[in-house]
Amino acid sequence: MTETAVRRRGWLAATVHAVRSETPVARTIVIDVPGWPGHLAGQHVDVKLTAEDGYSAQRSYSLAAPADGERVELTVQRVEDGEVSEYLVDELLPTDQFEIRGPVGRWFTWRPSDPEPVLLVAGGSGIVPLMAMIRERARAGSTAPFTLVYSVRGPSDVYYADELAALDIDVTILYTRVAVGTRRAGRITAADLPPVDAARVYVCGPTGFVETASELLLARGQDPATIRTERFGPTG
Repeated sequence: MTETAVRRRGWLAATVHAVRSETPVARTIVIDVPGWPGHLAGQHVDVKLTAEDGYSAQRSYSLAAPADGERVELTVQRVEDGEVSEYLVDELLPTDQFEIRGPVGRWFTWRPSDPEPVLLVAGGSGIVPLMAMIRERARAGSTAPFTLVYSVRGPSDVYYADELAALDIDVTILYTRVAVGTRRAGRITAADLPPVDAARVYVCGPTGFVETASELLLARGQDPATIRTERFGPTG
């Protein structure tokens, strides 16, 4: 189904089942969505909030977990003066309702039927759709080799920290503002990208991060046809 067809299908009511904090400025929202058609790891949804006076606002957010019946997970980072994200992160409570539409996007997706090596490169909240892929791999019992390189400001900004620490895949976390071990604080460099013979690379994060990471991958000889990118506005 095309994205146009998905959006024409209309909005579905979502009821908040649970919320949990990921960082001081981000939380995961678990929702129940009757009639949800299912989704692929890497897809996103449109979220609509409607005020009592009829005013509505919409934003797009990545799905944080693989398909699970009518239950859906989003992880949202608060954006300063963001009329949707501030409400979702600071005010939303279990049993509250809003609307979602989707799933949207089929290009930036991973399926467990693919056994080939995968390199995931995330900047900030760009980890969200990549985490859905990691969780889908575990859920499906896939043995596809996964490697994750994750760039954030500092340790308190790491999403899913406990879960990442327990994964059976290679995980490297880079800090742009804090020096840890022998690596100096700073943005991603060629030295930070492991020598993985990846059949596919997924890069997600702010536009500047995605462009830099993609250029580094191309410079080391990664086939452009194997690189899939997803980008969004600045997150710091």
